[in-house]
Amino acid sequence: DEKDPYVNGLRQCFRRGSDVFFLDRLLVAGVIEARGCERFTLVAEALPEGKMKTFYDTIAKSEAKHHTLFIDLAHEYFDKQVVAQRLEEILAIEADIVANLPHRAALH
Repeated sequence: DEKDPYVNGLRQCFRRGSDVFFLDRLLVAGVIEARGCERFTLVAEALPEGKMKTFYDTIAKSEAKHHTLFIDLAHEYFDKQVVAQRLEEILAIEADIVANLPHRAALH
């Protein structure tokens, strides 16, 4: 298996210290689940009606629930403003990571 530069890039933003590390782990997990939901939704939308479309719709809904779970957990343990600020920072980091991902010929 190749190392995933997207996930590894996000993992590099984890801060040291038990509280901030915990918050960062929750938020990064939520972002990854949200992106999974987006990808599976796009696949489902591109498929004709049938078992595969239903399968990808189901996976997308599951990923959406996971995203919500991680963000809700962050709100259980941390102030909403702290969560919102750190999430914005992580999303900015994610945007830089995605912008610098190597392009694969198969995606063009």
